[in-house]
Amino acid sequence: KDSVLTMPTPRAPAAPLWRHPLARPLAALALLLAVAAVFVPGFLHLEIKDGHLYGSLVDILHRAAPLMLAALGMTLVIATRGIDVSVGAVVAIAGTVACVLVSSHGLAIAFAAALGAALLCGLWNGLLVSALGLQPIISTLILMVAGRGLAQLLTDGQIITVYEPASFFWLGAGHLLGLPVSLFVVALVAGLTALLMQRTALGLFIQTVGINPVAARLAGVRTAAIVFFVYVYCSLGAGLAGLMISSNIKSADANNAGLLLELDAILAVTLGGGQLSGGKFSLAGSLIGAPIIQTLTSTIYALGVTPQVTMVVK
Repeated sequence: KDSVLTMPTPRAPAAPLWRHPLARPLAALALLLAVAAVFVPGFLHLEIKDGHLYGSLVDILHRAAPLMLAALGMTLVIATRGIDVSVGAVVAIAGTVACVLVSSHGLAIAFAAALGAALLCGLWNGLLVSALGLQPIISTLILMVAGRGLAQLLTDGQIITVYEPASFFWLGAGHLLGLPVSLFVVALVAGLTALLMQRTALGLFIQTVGINPVAARLAGVRTAAIVFFVYVYCSLGAGLAGLMISSNIKSADANNAGLLLELDAILAVTLGGGQLSGGKFSLAGSLIGAPIIQTLTSTIYALGVTPQVTMVVK
């Protein structure tokens, strides 16, 4: 009896690496990088100029940063069985508001107003889905159409170019410790999101709502509040992406800013292992999915293929 009680519990054999949830997206990214390294001269070359790190790999991460921000919010929305097709419109609204106000009212007010506009968009989507019970695709489709129209009204359909202050350009085109500032912003937002999902009960609640919203509600989970939160969070991420894009191009283009970004965000989530049926999601996977899309785009451009091919491949 004593010998039985003291026997060590056998451990289950470790799963092979190829079964890891991130194995496939990492393999896809590695394959694209390998193809680009073979066919694009100097693709993997990195160099330091004026204290800043330059190279195609850095450019890919820098250009993928707005998509990463949008994909993080979209991950939580999809995890609750929802969808948000208004992300691109929110990007256009936030960038337009910032560019309209920054020269006359200063950087702080412009950024606050842009994020405030994104917050209002999230409140609108969240109320339609959680309070009125409308289908997410219909609720966010309203803002997808009307939101971009609102951004165009704010600019009279014209492109607004920003010349000052120079600090406005730091978010999208500045450098910190030799790397683009956009990468630090993505790392900060991703870290905060991961803390919310792993160190609080919020991640478990989101997963529960996505798996079975009826059972979650009967178990005492405030499903409407959870759904409301994820749409607000998604819009705030899109608003920050809009600020980053407008800061990088030094202008607001309500017609094209964030155009089809919502589809790329959905694609990034699914490439990273998120399930459109809800419940299963991976923040790390979504962050990998965004560079996959950008690597594909950059490689096609570098090979001299027409940009329309990118849409066909995606």
